[in-house]
Amino acid sequence: MKKQHVLLAVAVTAIWGLNFSVIKIGLDSVDPLILAGIRFALCALPAVFFLPRPEVPWRYTVGYGLVFGVGLWGVVNLGIEAGVSSGIASLVLQFSAFLTILLGAVVFREPLSGFQWAGIAIALSGLAAVMFVTDGTVTAAGVALVLFGAASWSVANVVLKKAAPRQTLSFLVWSSLFSPLPLFALDLGVNGTSGFTALPGQLGWTAIASLLFQAYPNTVLGYAIWNWLLREYPVSTVAPLSLLVPVFGVLGSMIIFGEPLPPLKLLAGALIVTGLVIGLYGKRLAQARSRPVPEPEPITPQVTRR
Repeated sequence: MKKQHVLLAVAVTAIWGLNFSVIKIGLDSVDPLILAGIRFALCALPAVFFLPRPEVPWRYTVGYGLVFGVGLWGVVNLGIEAGVSSGIASLVLQFSAFLTILLGAVVFREPLSGFQWAGIAIALSGLAAVMFVTDGTVTAAGVALVLFGAASWSVANVVLKKAAPRQTLSFLVWSSLFSPLPLFALDLGVNGTSGFTALPGQLGWTAIASLLFQAYPNTVLGYAIWNWLLREYPVSTVAPLSLLVPVFGVLGSMIIFGEPLPPLKLLAGALIVTGLVIGLYGKRLAQARSRPVPEPEPITPQVTRR
């Protein structure tokens, strides 16, 4: 992988990790579901008028928009609003990788390896450690909502695999078209009209900057670059770099909000990331380690004839 492309991938993971703190900034003034609804409206409009509709059945486009926009990011916003710090949210959301593996075993009959089971167990011990953090950055309701978001992300991954769109950017933009109205309707049903009537006064420059960052660098640009890298290089080369997302998520929360990092939180994060490494890449690492190193060929001395 070229050096400049590695730096590009790291930049995308930094944007994705920082996005959790940016969401929290937006939530300081805007209701969680309305914030998510505006984000996906910006993702869809006006790009939907310039990109062709992806060549997949409508049920996949609509389904992905509902699950990714409402079930994932709408609910994650609620989780952060419920008291989970942006750093913890970025860690807990990584459980989507394991939930995708489990869902793939059911839907696609993909068997689970011992490394995957071990990774799940280690990451679950990290999640258990998270629940004992007492610095005010964790709530049971918030963690439960983020885990629901992780489950939604796993469903979205299965929908994406079944749809197999050739035009990934078009698929993302067109599916985003089906996220805002359900999000707005949910907020209206839960909170009435208060969030909408207060919205004009809430859209200060920080809220607008938060929305623009979520929609364009994070969602449209980030996924476009990542999908391009996946086309240019093997998945095994690109995908491991996504493990940097929770690292940047925690660092962003520390820098922006001064989130404390006590030893228990460090241990929890280390267990979750270690579980991800073992569950996703343990088999590959073990095979690489057990592969015999070829012995150098003996050098035959040259005889100089006189």
